Amino acid sequence: MVRKAWGVVACLSMWGLTFGALAQTDPNLLRSQAPDRTAKLMAAAKAEGAITLYTSIAEKDLKPLIEPFEKKYGVKVSTWRASGDSVMNRTLNETKAKRYNVDVVHAGTVELEVLHREKMLQAVASPHFADLMPGSVPNHKEYATTIYSMWVQAYNTGNVKKTDLPKTYQDLLDPKWKGRLGYEVENIDWFVTVVQSMGEAKGLQFFRELASTNGVSVRKGHTNLTNMVAAGEVPMALTVYNYMPEQLKKKGAPIDWIALQPAVVRGNAVGVMKNAKNPAAAALFMDYLLGEGQQAYADLEYLPANTKIPSTLRNYKMLVVDPEESLDRRDKWRKLYDDIIMRGAK
Repeated sequence: MVRKAWGVVACLSMWGLTFGALAQTDPNLLRSQAPDRTAKLMAAAKAEGAITLYTSIAEKDLKPLIEPFEKKYGVKVSTWRASGDSVMNRTLNETKAKRYNVDVVHAGTVELEVLHREKMLQAVASPHFADLMPGSVPNHKEYATTIYSMWVQAYNTGNVKKTDLPKTYQDLLDPKWKGRLGYEVENIDWFVTVVQSMGEAKGLQFFRELASTNGVSVRKGHTNLTNMVAAGEVPMALTVYNYMPEQLKKKGAPIDWIALQPAVVRGNAVGVMKNAKNPAAAALFMDYLLGEGQQAYADLEYLPANTKIPSTLRNYKMLVVDPEESLDRRDKWRKLYDDIIMRGAK
């Protein structure tokens, strides 16, 4: 019986490292600002050995982001990828059911703010916070923005002449754009931010005129809308993310883009779950995305939140979507959006 007992211990030692690491991981380590924090985090992360990531980052962009982390730190990253809303809803449902499958979540700041309000995230003190663009880290420090996705206006170079491109939002009211404008169905945050930049009354009037005179063709999916522009089915899309047409342009597609000023950007953020099974590895991955991983984002044409990484996108005047505004006044803006954009869709 003694030999059997030692056999069980040996098996646990060989196969149960994750559970041992979890029990030994001091939750204060994630919030520590001590000089040896990173070294301790790396050791604990290597013992845990793996994390599960839920993310809305494009599938094709995951490999160049994740592989360098896995190779350097010896931590396996398992991913589940879907839209930001789907990532948020799955995380909410699983956590409420006490199924703690996910360690770290990467999605829009609005979705991460929901998880914070539901008390599902934990505070982390990354040494990279100080290098991020202003507003990238909320006061509670339960998530941090990794990248900013800039909404741009993509156009088919065969259907739209450069001399005809709009220089201001008001130029979109020109009759020549009638029936030629595409719009992604979920981009309520872009609508809200543009309205507020003009002054609410003036902004709402602008969109009413746009919808009633020239109309917008509403489509589902930013990638889908970008591909439709490249194919010539939609001459100009008002709301696609900058990296999408840029990536296609580099592949030789007949597509280019402009950014009407001020350009609207939406943060994508990363946060560690409060009930993470692998908290040290999750925090180390968060550090990586905010530090070393920022160049990989830039190489993929994203706007890195870390100001140490150069990007030509920083030359644009930008307005950042406020996740609290989006949540706290969602009912008001949803009704206006449905009345103006959705009912005016062509």
